[in-house]
Amino acid sequence: MPQGVRRLVPASGRLRPSVECGGSRVVSADRVAGMNRSWMLDELRHAGAEHLDPVFVAGFDRKQGHPDVEADLQVLRQHSALGDHATVVDLGTGTGRFALAAARHCGRVVAVDVSPAMTEHVRRAAANLPAIEVIRAGFLSYQHAGPAADAVYSRHALHQLPDFWKGIALSRIAGFLRRGGVLRLHDLVYDCRPADAPALIERWMGSASTDPTTGYTAEDYATHVRAEFSTYRELLDRLIDATGFQVLDLQVRGQVYAAYTCIRR
Repeated sequence: MPQGVRRLVPASGRLRPSVECGGSRVVSADRVAGMNRSWMLDELRHAGAEHLDPVFVAGFDRKQGHPDVEADLQVLRQHSALGDHATVVDLGTGTGRFALAAARHCGRVVAVDVSPAMTEHVRRAAANLPAIEVIRAGFLSYQHAGPAADAVYSRHALHQLPDFWKGIALSRIAGFLRRGGVLRLHDLVYDCRPADAPALIERWMGSASTDPTTGYTAEDYATHVRAEFSTYRELLDRLIDATGFQVLDLQVRGQVYAAYTCIRR
């Protein structure tokens, strides 16, 4: 399913040191300050087994339709979030499509994903891009270091968390994003009333690909609805507002694919 959030926690419970890998830095993060792990969500378990499979990862961009990130970069430019001194964090980076593009326009890009297969893919692709740091962590375990981020980007990842945890994830993002910084958030939502949701899901499934190598099939969509945590757009709007963001622009395609541009208040 669309790229998701994943967490890797070593059995020792200790934070492993960073490892220098070519032009990137891979870090395993496993601690969340001030949180008791006995009630923490295991993001890795919610990631979807396919995202941990190197074979699936190799074909991920093709299945996603090779999404164009230029519009996202333009949003960041419009809000002065790119440049030689800018820091951008890509949460749920997947194969790093956005992070690799952003690294050519700013001083520091932190590509965060909980899947070892995804982070290894990005590490190899970023070998000659010293601006990129590759960190193995999730929304709930990423520990930001250095100056506050100028922008945070996430594409089709937040839905891997139940709503309670979405709120905590958004609050954590607000904590390391500078005031006036940009949150560019793509995710799958249900932009309808609950009574209309069954009809929306049926229409969505009717638009599915018949080729699982070049798109998401009806069964992929059905699995998403059953097992993942996309929420009603109105609920996500409220969580975004409650965690300190102002929505400047929202575009929803097909009542499912949402693109938010938000500013941290």
